[in-house]
Amino acid sequence: METLQIQRVSSFQHILTLVRSLLEQTSNYKKQSTMKFIYKTLVLSLFTGLVFSSCDDFVEDVDIVDPVAEDGEDYLPVEFLTSVYGMHTDFSYAFSYLGITEIISDNSDKGSSPTDSGADKRVLDDLTFTSSSGSVTAMWTQWYKTVGRASQAIDIAQNYEGQTQVPSSRVVGEAKFLRALNYFWLVRSFGAIPIQEIDLVERAPVDEVYAYIEQDLLDAIDALPLKNDYATEDLGRATRGAAQGLLAKVYLYQERWQDAADMANNVITSNQYSLDPDYANIWRETGENGPGSLFEIQARGEIPQHGVQQYSQTQGARGTGGWGWGFNTPSQNLEDAFNAAGDDIRRDATIIFAGETLFDGREVNAGVENPRYNEKAYSSSNAGQSDGDKNIRVLRYAEVLLIRAEALNELGQTSAALAPLNQVRTRVSLPAVTSTDQVTVRQAIWTERRLELAMEHDRWFDLNRTGQAQAAMAADGKTFVTGKHELFPIPNNQLVQTPEMTQNPGY
Repeated sequence: METLQIQRVSSFQHILTLVRSLLEQTSNYKKQSTMKFIYKTLVLSLFTGLVFSSCDDFVEDVDIVDPVAEDGEDYLPVEFLTSVYGMHTDFSYAFSYLGITEIISDNSDKGSSPTDSGADKRVLDDLTFTSSSGSVTAMWTQWYKTVGRASQAIDIAQNYEGQTQVPSSRVVGEAKFLRALNYFWLVRSFGAIPIQEIDLVERAPVDEVYAYIEQDLLDAIDALPLKNDYATEDLGRATRGAAQGLLAKVYLYQERWQDAADMANNVITSNQYSLDPDYANIWRETGENGPGSLFEIQARGEIPQHGVQQYSQTQGARGTGGWGWGFNTPSQNLEDAFNAAGDDIRRDATIIFAGETLFDGREVNAGVENPRYNEKAYSSSNAGQSDGDKNIRVLRYAEVLLIRAEALNELGQTSAALAPLNQVRTRVSLPAVTSTDQVTVRQAIWTERRLELAMEHDRWFDLNRTGQAQAAMAADGKTFVTGKHELFPIPNNQLVQTPEMTQNPGY
């Protein structure tokens, strides 16, 4: 098995200890937990695979646990919500997610040692993956588990009758944002998929999935506070701006250009966000949840309050003087793209070069096994530990500006598209784009997305949605099969479990 799994435990006391640890790991928010809550959370987890996680868990029927304790003491919907956030710190995001978002693209190579395949990372890099590839299976499983847990939190919050400091409406809004985010990751990866709350086997058409996502996000927009309205201790929770930004991205993928432009503008005119003047600072501890952050997966440091499990470690420099496994290394192709654009600022903030001295004084030995490593995954405090403090940036203000630019250009409003495009370029001291030719500006926006968002898990999907994948892969020495590689295969283990579910073409 490729991904690490939580092992079965031998005693109830051990289970309670594990659950308590997991709750501590996945929450940086206020908790009012009791042993009764821990026990009931354990019961909940048995339905969603928190404790007994295995490779056989896929699209699951999610049972709802009665939120009222036997002694009449209840526990809070926000505590169920915390477990939804916690799903995004799983090891899958440190390894499997890298494979299906970056290693597969022209931005990145497998890295590591030639003899270390990373389970299926070599076949992902070579575009020879199959329905049995572990990374594909892991993310399908992880996203559906997260969807199921979010649906539970929604149901519990909507039916809760007790007194809470956190309004149930906000809990529902946050959970719907998280559910929408995971459905978005699923639909752009697999196409038609089951909507878990409707049918566990029948694959809903893509437009129906997007409609479901849209409604969740519209509900979230109505329910969620602005970023600046949250208390300091709640920084990192889903906000109205995060829901608007994600919905703008959803519209972009659907080519609903006017809706994308309008929703992006809602974020821009909210006065909640701005570009960090120092691009490199975004990726450092001081830049976490900064002015340009719409949503990040929150990390919390060492055990028991870990961050995304092994995210920094798996991508750290490998070999003499290194501090990690060396996977997901920026490609020569990506470095060349930065150089061709004269983009030294983003290149040097994105790529660690063998032999360089980093901003914090760490010297990268010239003898490490790969010439380049991912600086956006680098943490000064990580010296090879399995856990770390690195937030994963999921949605940033710069992307919202580029969404608006792309949408306006596709609407034929090319002159208007230049303002948000050039705002992103000016931040990194690149000259303004002045052309008003739609085709020229389209390519400029696509290039800008690649350079601005490099190693941020979007490149593969951008190539597919814009029709650039085949040419880009050919330029990178890879064979992209049209009609097949636009989507990942439904995992084979899922089809064994539910043989009536159809497979994607080519697999």
